[in-house]
Amino acid sequence: MIKLTEKSLASLAGTISVPQYDRAALRPGILHVGVGNFHRAHQAIYFEDLHNQQSDPAWGICGAGVRAPDARMRAELSEQDWLYSVVEVDGEALTASVVGCMTNFLDVEPSANASVLAQMTDPETRIVSLTVTEGGYFVDSASGQFDLTHPLVAADIATPGSAHTVFGGIVSALAIRKAAGTAPFTVMSCDNLPGNGDATRAAVLGIAQAIDADLAAWISDHVSFPNAMVDRITPATGDRERALLADNFGISDNFPVFCEPFRQWVLEDNFVNGRPALETVGVTFTKDIHDFEKMKIRILNGGHAILAYPAALMGVEFAHEAIKTPVIRAYLRKVLTDDVLHLVPDVTGYTPAEYLDLICHRIENIGVADQIARLCFDGSNRQPKFTIPSVRDNLAQGRQPVGLALSAALWCRYCAGSTDKGAEIAANDPNWEVLHPVAVAAQTNPDVWLEQEAIYGDVGTHAGFRDLFAACLTSLQNNGAEDTLRRYLNVGTFLHDGPVRHGQNG
Repeated sequence: MIKLTEKSLASLAGTISVPQYDRAALRPGILHVGVGNFHRAHQAIYFEDLHNQQSDPAWGICGAGVRAPDARMRAELSEQDWLYSVVEVDGEALTASVVGCMTNFLDVEPSANASVLAQMTDPETRIVSLTVTEGGYFVDSASGQFDLTHPLVAADIATPGSAHTVFGGIVSALAIRKAAGTAPFTVMSCDNLPGNGDATRAAVLGIAQAIDADLAAWISDHVSFPNAMVDRITPATGDRERALLADNFGISDNFPVFCEPFRQWVLEDNFVNGRPALETVGVTFTKDIHDFEKMKIRILNGGHAILAYPAALMGVEFAHEAIKTPVIRAYLRKVLTDDVLHLVPDVTGYTPAEYLDLICHRIENIGVADQIARLCFDGSNRQPKFTIPSVRDNLAQGRQPVGLALSAALWCRYCAGSTDKGAEIAANDPNWEVLHPVAVAAQTNPDVWLEQEAIYGDVGTHAGFRDLFAACLTSLQNNGAEDTLRRYLNVGTFLHDGPVRHGQNG
């Protein structure tokens, strides 16, 4: 067994791919906030490929964290000189490589704000990139606007420089760069968020405007926020993954990352202080970013949510098991075909139907072992971005999105906290303390679930959708998830059973 460190790279070279460049020559031109598995298996891989082509060493990555789990990631990676293994899994075939493009990982403790600010203000930093999760952008679901009233945002405004949020930190750093006459950096979001660059711009300008109108105007004129679509299925790392790496390659790695072979990054070419030549390693630069992101977010991310909640209620543990369960697979395809595909435009390389076929094939990958619990996580932030927009669009067209209403009812049943066989579902959302009691109350009064305005907005007030949701929820209560899916597949509606609401569903 070989422990992964800088010193062991030479001995590993005959076993797996290792960096083919001088790591000591790298300079941190990128500060990346949110060094989770997705970043390490996605953006970092593109930069690793770039450096292996002997590209500009000024595009090394310095990591930073925003959440408590980031502290563990930092601690684990610090023991191996910021190196880690990436294992691509295609069925039972494993291909491993070592990634070395991270030059440092700044302390994530609140007291370490100074080190993050110093890195952001260093002229060598030309891009600040983000994977801070969908919920990290403080977007009000009802209005779609940046929420200036959120306590953390309000704290950034009240005490400039305190950096309670990453956006407050960016504003502080840009203020310093402006005062010093230093060129600004590009802010590059890599999160699964519609118009992620636009959302980032709204957050930064919202805080800046509340602090200093002149600074906000300077940021508006001089800082860019390219939109991006990012895609790669990347499960959580656990003992299983560490053991697979050790057994197959003889490597001891504190925090390897496993992923599917497929990856995609589509990006607007909008950088104010130079950019790496990412097009040479497979990144697509386009002006049609919103079409790509709509296809990905509504079909893949939305599809994951559609798949995950019935699977969880039926006791299925992994995504590949779920999609190989005939009733779940048929349900997923029917919902997306009936309620989503007509809302999504073609993009270069794919029609929506072809993309759906690709997604199903990717989810089937048994080697990835993507956990259903991971796909169910954080529905309160993901549903408003991945599925509810499709509900809203269908209602605007006068269509009844039966499958999406059933998906919403399945999420409600999941949040009630038990599977169809009575097994407890552990808290699995940052807002679980709010969601769980509302979900329990909804079992006798379905309307209360849709009255969560921060999640459903105007969709929750649509009488037709409320009736449809209530009928779906009633079926789930009376028949369970599997039989309800079968009824949806065979009959296509629940409304003729009569919605049962306001305490009448027993």
